[in-house]
Amino acid sequence: MHKIYTHIVQIAGDVITVEADGVGYNEIAEISASRGTSLAQVIRLDGRRVSLQVFAGSKGVSTGDKVRFLGHPMRVASGDDLLGRIFNGSGIPLDKGPVLADNLVESGGPPVNPVKRVIPNKMIRTGIPMIDVFNSLVESQKLPIFSIAGEPYNELLARIAIQAEVDIIILGGMGLKHDDYLFFRDTLDQHGALARSIFFMHTAADPTVECLLVPDISLAVAEHFALNGKRVLVLLTDMTNFADALKEISITMEQVPSNRGYPGDLYSQLAARYEKAVDFDTAGSITILAVTTMPGDDVTHPVPDNTGYITEGQFYLKGGVIEPFGSLSRLKQQVNGKTRPDHRTIMDTMIQLFASYRETLEKQAMGFQMSAWDKKLLNYGGLFEREMMSLKVNVSLEKALDKGWEILHACFSPEETGIKPALIEQYWPK
Repeated sequence: MHKIYTHIVQIAGDVITVEADGVGYNEIAEISASRGTSLAQVIRLDGRRVSLQVFAGSKGVSTGDKVRFLGHPMRVASGDDLLGRIFNGSGIPLDKGPVLADNLVESGGPPVNPVKRVIPNKMIRTGIPMIDVFNSLVESQKLPIFSIAGEPYNELLARIAIQAEVDIIILGGMGLKHDDYLFFRDTLDQHGALARSIFFMHTAADPTVECLLVPDISLAVAEHFALNGKRVLVLLTDMTNFADALKEISITMEQVPSNRGYPGDLYSQLAARYEKAVDFDTAGSITILAVTTMPGDDVTHPVPDNTGYITEGQFYLKGGVIEPFGSLSRLKQQVNGKTRPDHRTIMDTMIQLFASYRETLEKQAMGFQMSAWDKKLLNYGGLFEREMMSLKVNVSLEKALDKGWEILHACFSPEETGIKPALIEQYWPK
């Protein structure tokens, strides 16, 4: 029987403080208030003083309410019954379906022991040339999508969810507008992907503290499926909202702020989530794609800056396209040598020529006379932007590589590309 405490020492924002013994960090408690029962999580231990964040907010909680500690961290149901379902940040159904209480798994556990991991070696195809050809997504990779407000990053996530060659999609939304939530639900439903998807949604109208739960319960459920042999893709949007929720709680707790008001453990908080990406040696895998919006398009902002030290590259979404020179998949070399013999050559050649095209654009803007080579580059750059960079392009990797050869053929002679004769002989359009 768990001990019940009947005196709340302090209420500050959505954080309450009680004096208790034998309580663990991240432990869950029930608060019996006049409005009903609420859940809270231990976020700080200072001797006997225990601080808890109330998931539904502290409105309606008084100092005389009862607090009962449950002796375990946050738990969430898992298993096939979750597929096609939509839940809030606390795991409560939003789709009018039944509440699930079977196969409970604990959230916020440690990352997987490295000896149980496999070196990433399998590609996840998305149908997006700027990913598949130039920055291949690798199973068990952790990659942020750096962007700014207003860019179509949620549309990009939805498209990846629909087309990615994985078994399970878990979408964790943090601080979403209600329209964004409806967009994800309706888009995946229309394309037949909802049946293999699980949503954990926190909207801007929900309590701030629920935002902090979304990555943990999403990854806990993902780990359960991965241990049962499933290839799981976890899509998180927006990790900057998650970091802002951390900041808000730390300010309430009167912690000494670090860079731009964020808590000093921001790096550790982000790493604890991203390091859940794994390819088990005897089971499935977890791959993480997480949107990180950059205030003022500032990549030195604490959230993207810390993220860059943890993850294995990034997709940089700018101007409605995946920018080739801001994006990087550090693991692409693990897989793009196993696809087609011309994959790396097309990738390197097209990016090199596109860099020359960008330089030509600068020369043109400054009024320099365009040479015959410059005109070829301008033609090439326009084709590359329309046929490869546009997110409207939806083709397989093989067709994207073929398209690359067609673009090169339309703009240059074989000698001008610098490609080895053996590949020219095999792939150059006749």
